[in-house]
Amino acid sequence: MPKLLLNADMGESFGPWVMGLDKDVMPHVDLANVACGFHASDPDIMRSTVRLACEHGVRVGAHPAYPDLVGFGRRSLACSPREIENLVLYQVGALAAICRAEGTRLAYVKPHGALYNDMMQDHDKLLAVMRAVAAFDPRLPLMVMATANPAPARKLAGQVGVNLLLEAFADRAYDAAGFLVSRRLPGAVHHDSELIVEQARRIALGQPLTAIDGSELRLQADTLCVHGDNPESIAAIRAIRQALESAA
Repeated sequence: MPKLLLNADMGESFGPWVMGLDKDVMPHVDLANVACGFHASDPDIMRSTVRLACEHGVRVGAHPAYPDLVGFGRRSLACSPREIENLVLYQVGALAAICRAEGTRLAYVKPHGALYNDMMQDHDKLLAVMRAVAAFDPRLPLMVMATANPAPARKLAGQVGVNLLLEAFADRAYDAAGFLVSRRLPGAVHHDSELIVEQARRIALGQPLTAIDGSELRLQADTLCVHGDNPESIAAIRAIRQALESAA
C-alpha cells in the first residue's frame, strides 16, 4: 500500500435524492467507503457506486452505520453490542454481494458517523464491530480513528484477530487526545482549502498538528479521509493529492 491512502465516503444518495459528487471525487481517491443502506444509499445506488469504483481502480470498503436514515447516521442509538455486531455484519454482507456481482471484492470496513465515534469511546462497541468483521472475513482490515494513542485499539484488534487501518482527517479539528471535535462545536470542520491541504501534508509527513486547545498533536495514519460535496472540496482533494505526491 502507498504510505498514505486517500479515502472518501461514497454512495450516500438515496433514490432521486443526490448527496455528494461521487463522479468527480472517485478519480482522485484510493478507497471508496460505500454506504450500505442504514444511514444512506439503497441497492441501486450501492451497485452503481461499486461499478464506478471499479471503473477507476478504486478499492471498495463497507461503510456501515446505525439504522438512522433520518439523522444520516450521526445520532447515537441505544444499540447493544450484540445488535451492533449483527447490524454491521448485515450491511457488510449486503455490500459484499454487490461487489461480487460487479467482479470485485470488498477490501475493508469503515463504520460511519455516530457508530464510528461511539466505538472509539466504548471498547464494548469497538469489540462488537471487530467481531462482525472477524465473523465475515478476518482478512478485512477495519478502519479506525488514528488517535494520539492507538495502542488500546491495536490490543483489542489483536485479541479478535483483525487488522487495523488508522485514519486521519484533513478537514476536521482534533482535541488533545486525537479525537475529532464534535460537529456541534464551532471550528470543528475546516472550510479553508489552504488549511485543509496543509493539515493533509503535515499528517503525511508525520509532522505535528495543533489541537483545538493549542497543544501539539502527532498522528500515525495509514489513510486520510477527504470529503467532496461541492466544487471547492473537489479542488481541495486535487490539491491534497498533489501535496501527498510531492511529500512522498
